[in-house]
Amino acid sequence: MNERYSRQILFNGIGKEGQSRLLQARALIVGCGALGTAQAESLARAGVGRLRIADRDFVEASNLQRQTMFTERDAAERIPKAIAAANHIQEINPDIEVEPEITDVNHSNIERLVKDCDVVLDGTDNFATRYLINDACVKHKINWIYGAAVGSYGVTMTIQPHQTACLRCVFEEAPPAASAPTCDTAGVIMPIISVVAAVQVTEALKLLTGQNEELHRSLMQFDVWRNEWRKINPGPPSPDCPTCGLGNFTTLEAASGDFAAVLCGRNAVQISPSQSTRIDFEALAKRLQVTGEVKFNDYLLRFRTGEFEVTVFQDARSIIRGTNEIKTARSLYAKYIGN
Repeated sequence: MNERYSRQILFNGIGKEGQSRLLQARALIVGCGALGTAQAESLARAGVGRLRIADRDFVEASNLQRQTMFTERDAAERIPKAIAAANHIQEINPDIEVEPEITDVNHSNIERLVKDCDVVLDGTDNFATRYLINDACVKHKINWIYGAAVGSYGVTMTIQPHQTACLRCVFEEAPPAASAPTCDTAGVIMPIISVVAAVQVTEALKLLTGQNEELHRSLMQFDVWRNEWRKINPGPPSPDCPTCGLGNFTTLEAASGDFAAVLCGRNAVQISPSQSTRIDFEALAKRLQVTGEVKFNDYLLRFRTGEFEVTVFQDARSIIRGTNEIKTARSLYAKYIGN
């Protein structure tokens, strides 16, 4: 066994057999921001052999305070987060197979993304995507680990479909708008990211090495500023749960039209077309020259129009920065990118 993992193998909870299982495992990380980068680096260093990393965004300077895998160069070049993470993991542990997915995770691709994965880790920042993960993982009987952090507070829960309560059992509906702090209003500090990600990764290692009896089996809450740590028993799966009790996977159903979402802390809106395509950046750049300077690389194209900055990805998904108004963003998308 590789000398790289010698200290981990000495740990009784893993050993040679556990390390061998880790090397053969595949984990999906949904969202490669603060939690996702910490998860990806820890899993890569632990020797989880295959990592699939899905993220819709690119690296910016404001990420560097808490998204530990990224660098100034990544931000300056606006490298997509999934690609930047894959590049750095190759420097950390070249034996790891990384599958970067530059995509907005939605009903059209979530089942493909979870396919063949042994565990899924939540690095997202919204309940809509978490319900998608929950539906897909319960449907396909894949273990997943919920996690969230804002300010100095964090929470995590490990979900084993039909064995433990699922996310919908505990949170039947998403929290009402404006009912809780967000990264826009409360910010976030790095220590809580480290704590939540550490618990998530530890739970993943237990699952991947077959140490299920060691799972914490709770909704675990932390506040590193107030020095609070609580474990809440979520109870067994609810027979009335729409997802794991009744088998209604409503978030996986196809919907018409584009998808629009305000991005947390970005003063930006993301527009995802109902059907993805593959954009010819060179041709689009020529068409957009009338707007001013247009820049593009292998992954994205960027231009400005008035007070707005528009970033277009190869799948036609775009981020319109300079507004939190979905109507404004859709209008700009239709004007410059098309329907």
